[in-house]
Order: sequence, then C-alpha cells, then structure tokens
Amino acid sequence: MPFNPFKLFSRPRVNNTKFWNPNLSGPILQFTTKMSGSLHKVPKVDMDKSGVFKYILLKVYDQEVDGVEPSTMVLRGYKRCNYHSDIYDEVQGKLIPFDCEPWGGGRISHDPDNKKIHIYGYSQAYGKADHEEAAKLIKNAYPDYTITISDEGY
Repeated sequence: MPFNPFKLFSRPRVNNTKFWNPNLSGPILQFTTKMSGSLHKVPKVDMDKSGVFKYILLKVYDQEVDGVEPSTMVLRGYKRCNYHSDIYDEVQGKLIPFDCEPWGGGRISHDPDNKKIHIYGYSQAYGKADHEEAAKLIKNAYPDYTITISDEGY
C-alpha cells in the first residue's frame, strides 16, 4: 500500500470499541458504529454525466471482521463541487455507516457524445490520485468508453 500522508488527517475509524473492567474477564460494553457486509453495495463510480470536473478517489472501510478490515476504492466527481474537499465532505455523509478517507484527486473531462473520458491533474488538498486506478474503476462503469490519462495539467 502506498504511503498516504492524508490518512493522518482522516476521520478516526471506530470499529469495535470495548470498555474493559479489570475485575471482569471480558468487555462490559461493546458498540459498533458500522454495519458489516454491505460494502459491495457501494457504487464504485459516481460522477457527472458530462463536462469537466474535479474528482477524488476514496478508500471506503467496512467493519473489521476476524482481524480483517474490508475496504474498497471508489471514485466520486461532480461539477457542483468547487474543491476536492467539497466532494469529500458531501460523500462522507452519504457513505455512512462506512468510514472513508481521500486517496488523492484530479480532474475528469467526460464527453458522452464521443464516449471519451480523460483523467488528469491533481488535488492541492489531497495530492495526485492514482489515475490508473481511477481509469480501471471508470472502465468498469463505462465499458464502451475510451479512457485516457495524463499527469499534465491542474
């Protein structure tokens, strides 16, 4: 897993928090902030149907099960959001009960008439997303499209 400096600033995840009583042999209270098993229902790609807009990659986490914390990568991009952090703020609330953290951003040019999507640029807030990963996610959502990527531009 590549180092993600923004992980340091993400919302803390609370999976299974237990309060221990030293006089007892187990937890006296256990609570969970997430529901398990529905991570596969989260759409991998949600972006505007046309135009040029900012996007972010997000790593979405489900509840830890047997010492493993299931996760998946998703892409979100909207013209209505002026900043990459606006996308994160909007999506974070929609992904409840899951936790998420930004894994970079960039821009997308979506031309539905010609079935082309171009991924480029970076986020000043979150750094450059892995455009290859973004392209894979988009290709699965738009299999008939030509997807191109570039590290040029902002």
